[in-house]
Amino acid sequence: MTSLIHLLAAAPVFHGLLAQADYPIIPEGGGAGGAIGGIVWLAIVVLSLAGLWKVFVKAGKPGWAAIIPFYNLFVMLQVAGKPGWWIILMFIPFVNLIVLIIAMIALAKSFGKGTGFGIGLALLGFIFIPMLGFGDSKYLGPQG
Repeated sequence: MTSLIHLLAAAPVFHGLLAQADYPIIPEGGGAGGAIGGIVWLAIVVLSLAGLWKVFVKAGKPGWAAIIPFYNLFVMLQVAGKPGWWIILMFIPFVNLIVLIIAMIALAKSFGKGTGFGIGLALLGFIFIPMLGFGDSKYLGPQG
């Protein structure tokens, strides 16, 4: 008679959960690949924060606001000329995507850039925010 343990051991889904498994349950390693990925991620985050810091400074806002979660969204909405209460809309699924795109287009126009640049800010912010911050664009203020 086959017991429940033997049936579970034969099922590939449960194989790693039993003590008789031939391979470790917790994967080992990660090594250099994980370290390099972490360093690349950290570099992207630092570059994005530095770019956002510069964007805020260009707009006459405090640069340190870039490193404060949620407050940086509020300041970004101010720079773009959008109402601060829009930050609430950022927490509603699917609505947040629309609001983000509209706000980023407004932010781009505040610096004299076009709609395409604003969509780039929304979708590839880690590339476009440093371009806006470290580039030669000037803050013009909210554009209707």
